[in-house]
Amino acid sequence: MRVLTSEQLPGRVELDDEDLVVHGDNLAVLPHLPDGAFDVIYIDPPFNTGRAQRRRTLSVAPNADGDRIGFGGRRYRSELLQALAFEDHFGDYLGYLAPRLEHARRLLADHGTLYFHIDYREAHYCKLLLDELFGRDCFLNEIIWAYDYGGKPRTRWPAKHDTILVYVRTPGGHHFDDEAVDREPYMAPGLVTPEKVARGKRPTDVWWHTIVPTNSAEKTGYPTQKPEGVVRRMVAASSRPGGWCLDFFAGSGTLGAVARRLGRHYVLVDENAEAIEVITRRLERCA
Repeated sequence: MRVLTSEQLPGRVELDDEDLVVHGDNLAVLPHLPDGAFDVIYIDPPFNTGRAQRRRTLSVAPNADGDRIGFGGRRYRSELLQALAFEDHFGDYLGYLAPRLEHARRLLADHGTLYFHIDYREAHYCKLLLDELFGRDCFLNEIIWAYDYGGKPRTRWPAKHDTILVYVRTPGGHHFDDEAVDREPYMAPGLVTPEKVARGKRPTDVWWHTIVPTNSAEKTGYPTQKPEGVVRRMVAASSRPGGWCLDFFAGSGTLGAVARRLGRHYVLVDENAEAIEVITRRLERCA
């Protein structure tokens, strides 16, 4: 795995057998990447929530003079291990995304697939933009990732899903291996044969999957980290063994971790120095 800054990139990056992590503005990095090189592009851009995204990681240990009181009156002392944050507000969100998505289309192989991860605030606007850039006939799926965590307001239906818009480079020419995807239990197993129950069913376009648990080894502490199980389905279905995958809003590096475990190559790009530190630590553990 090479780790470079955008200034260190050659005029045209040659993708060999060495994975690549780049620290820099993705709009400056993407022109250096070769046309048609990627089986899968997965991006999870800032959602334009209008607020900063923050996550603090604390270490808590028993201490008679501690600042926290737990069960049974026991005292604990907390220590801040890391505080990660990024701003999530754009005056012209589609204007920010458009040139980056133009590059995404150029970088996809003829059999390639884009997975664009967004939430309910901007999904409908982004769908129109992607229709314009890729063509409506290149739209493949709208995947709903449903979860259940966090606060639940009492004045409206709680928003507990993200949207993943799926576009292909060539209508009908995309790679899709449904046999490579993990299976799910049948909701009504009594209606199918025991053989089908044992095998499980293929996922539909609605994916029920938990967030990354707090005590999980997968947890990095990075704000908005997405679970490997969600990204794994995309990479397994839409890329070939040894193929290249790209995430230019890399964040915590989930795509890289998944690609490495599935025998794919990856390029990850992020402009946040703290994200690059999280990514490199995470992928070194995957080695």
